[in-house]
Amino acid sequence: MRRVFSAAACLFLIALLTACGSRLQSPDVPPIQPDGGTEQAGSQLPVPQEEDAEPEPGPEPEGTRILVAYFSATGTTKALAEFTAEVTGADLYEIIPEQPYTAEDLDYGDAGSRTSQEQNEESARPGISGGVENMEQYDIIFLGYPIWWGEAPRIVATFVESYDWAGKTVVPFCTSGSSGIGDSAVNLQELASPDALWLAGERLGGDSTREEIAAWISGLGLEGLGE
Repeated sequence: MRRVFSAAACLFLIALLTACGSRLQSPDVPPIQPDGGTEQAGSQLPVPQEEDAEPEPGPEPEGTRILVAYFSATGTTKALAEFTAEVTGADLYEIIPEQPYTAEDLDYGDAGSRTSQEQNEESARPGISGGVENMEQYDIIFLGYPIWWGEAPRIVATFVESYDWAGKTVVPFCTSGSSGIGDSAVNLQELASPDALWLAGERLGGDSTREEIAAWISGLGLEGLGE
């Protein structure tokens, strides 16, 4: 009798252990995740989505490009050209002669001086040192020079003939002790591209102030100019 009871007890323990093992391994109970959540059978972790890349900015629209080009033998025209560049936000370019002008060269009373001979020879074209880079990028060009014997210095003619002025607006201005701009701007225009727009030239006194230059520029009626 005792042997039968022991065998029955053993069978009961084996059945109990089998049931517990099956419960512990049941696929219906999701495993606990480290963060306290559960992972469903057959589920996949979410794939991180790449953020849409921001489009690269395109080139900013370019405004009116302005150049102030000038020739100045004594510094008078240079000062007014610098005022003009400040007011318009323009690039500044000085027409520099390959052979600088000396005080003797500028002796207007000497018929044999260099400037006297150049101005008396319409075809004279003094050489220029350097040049304007990317002249084609400019829309408006202020062209400044002194008046010598009623004309622009011949080196300004050299400058005008060195570039293509097609489609550009040219604003000539001059400095002088007393004489006006005369036909100097018209004569320069004849040397440039025929489809360039040349505004009426302006004679400026050597003592013109920045405010006076600003008022003159404002009265031109051109877009993109002035402060």
